[in-house]
Amino acid sequence: MSSLPPSSRPALSGLLVGLALALGCHGGGGGGGEGGPGGGGGGPPQGMPPPAVTVVTLHAGPVMLTRELPGRTNPFLVAEVRPQVNGIVEKRLFTEGGVVKAGQPLYQLDDSTYRAEHASAQAQLERAQATLTQQELNAKRAGELARMGSISTAEHERAEATFRQAQADVKAAQAAVQRTAVTLSYARIVSPISGRIGKSSVTQGALVTANQPQALATVQQLDPIYVDLTQSSAELLELRKAVAAGTLERADSAPVTVLLEDGSRYSHQGKLAFSDVTVDPGTGSYSLRVQVPNPDNVLLPGMYVRALVGNGVREQGLLVPQQGVARDPKGDATALVVNKEGKVEPRVVKASRTVGDKWLVDSGLVDGDRVIVEGLQKVQPGMPVQATEAASAPAEAQGGPPAGPAAGPGAGRGAAAAGRGAGPDAGTGGGAPAAAPTGK
Repeated sequence: MSSLPPSSRPALSGLLVGLALALGCHGGGGGGGEGGPGGGGGGPPQGMPPPAVTVVTLHAGPVMLTRELPGRTNPFLVAEVRPQVNGIVEKRLFTEGGVVKAGQPLYQLDDSTYRAEHASAQAQLERAQATLTQQELNAKRAGELARMGSISTAEHERAEATFRQAQADVKAAQAAVQRTAVTLSYARIVSPISGRIGKSSVTQGALVTANQPQALATVQQLDPIYVDLTQSSAELLELRKAVAAGTLERADSAPVTVLLEDGSRYSHQGKLAFSDVTVDPGTGSYSLRVQVPNPDNVLLPGMYVRALVGNGVREQGLLVPQQGVARDPKGDATALVVNKEGKVEPRVVKASRTVGDKWLVDSGLVDGDRVIVEGLQKVQPGMPVQATEAASAPAEAQGGPPAGPAAGPGAGRGAAAAGRGAGPDAGTGGGAPAAAPTGK
């Protein structure tokens, strides 16, 4: 680097001395200014009012804890339509993909043989009834003759036995008529349940056999519909421990929210219908079944969904907005609280999970604490502030420090405020429990 000419050195030295004196006078009269705490430490510039901040007062109350579980949809009822008699398909009586009612005819088979068998059974019944009438008269005559002594007791007993046999023949003939009537009715195949029917596997003219392996069609009831979820056995064990310790109360009757494949929430809430009693040894998970209304058939069998299932209720839960919690330079999760003296007080907090857009606090904050959620870039610990209660819980995180004269000795807290803008919120992407401030 080239040196300055000797003739210019005195002038430059005088300029530097003047500049130093000017800066010294400016710094000595302010007592800290906005750039730093000055000699008093943590207060606003002299003559300036305390900065205004927005706070949220915490109130302990019941908090429903949910867990997001994967699952698949399954029909509420499924019926595979199969023939119960042999025959040729004469007609298909439904529209593929349409809605059918229980008992609605689906196929008509050739029933000429079954009609003939039914007619023959009816004729046999009439014959048996005629024989019964004749045997009844014979038994009555035999009884009268036996009382008069005209016939022996043995002949009378034979007449009575023949009459009872005729009665049995009538009953057998009646059963045959009923059997052939049922067989004839099977020639018209009906839907066993109400629901939506799929495509037909046979056409007109096809030969079908009784109880064949291949179903003619499948009917599925989709309203309501089942959502079968899986949960790890480790999560189940953790839940049971929390319930046993008294930190949670079971909430089996809590509604279940279904999340569709595109991430949107399904308009109808479900309820827990079944919880498996065994754990799959291959996956280490067990099954939960949720019943969900499906009046518009939005959910179809086989769809992949996720569900928010209530695990329990924390009776004295504290929820703090996410923008009120950040990490300090050491990596600890902190919140700024306005204490009873109206000054800013930092708190190290522990939060295990999110509930909506809020952190569920485990420790570090108590009921009644006033947590700063807006104006974080204007304050630092120990500074008096003017606190205003938020009208409603803010929906979005506080941004970074605004542009302006915020650099100086207070830049350390400014960096922390910047961390609040992209702290837990940015790390969680919507509040996943895995990115909680405690790093649980």
